[in-house]
Amino acid sequence: MPYTLKPFTYAKDSLEPFMDSRTVEIHHDKHHQTYVDKLNAAVEKHPELFKKSPEELLKDLNAVPDDIRVAVKNMGGGVVNHDFFWSILKKDVKPSGLVIEAINKQWGSLDAFKKAFGDAAAGVFGSGWTWLVSNNGKLEIMTTSNQDSPLSVGKVPLLTIDVWEHAYYLKYMNKRVDFISAFWNIVDWEKVDEHFSKAK
Repeated sequence: MPYTLKPFTYAKDSLEPFMDSRTVEIHHDKHHQTYVDKLNAAVEKHPELFKKSPEELLKDLNAVPDDIRVAVKNMGGGVVNHDFFWSILKKDVKPSGLVIEAINKQWGSLDAFKKAFGDAAAGVFGSGWTWLVSNNGKLEIMTTSNQDSPLSVGKVPLLTIDVWEHAYYLKYMNKRVDFISAFWNIVDWEKVDEHFSKAK
């Protein structure tokens, strides 16, 4: 079966004022949908691959036929990265859980982690993402260009921010740093802790 755009599990205005509903609507219904459509168009050339989830395709790109590998990497990454991004957003969730303990242990404090993560996000050249990942049980901050996924290099995503301009431009214009600062108000730490527990 062709892949479909995952529906929102929350209202598109529920992240206001930190992420405006118009940006969320365009980002999900237009940009995210386009990645789904283009991934389907690529995989239709090898329909047996529809047996695999987009995540499974990204975890083993070498098994994807040469003629669609770049498209699967780019479009599949767009699908999976956005699915994950939307899933870790929620307003008014206090930082808690084992992941916060691990962050405090590794970076000294949550504020120190936020600074390191924010600096990485602000420093992404062009379009891309910044992630908190588990790498064989160890926490790391990493960045990826365009729609590259940590899954393709064997790492487990726990938290991410989308720093493509379409993620913030309507509200924040060219002020990516302001968007990064506001982002911490809509992190669903319970979901991040859930990902962390599964990764362990």
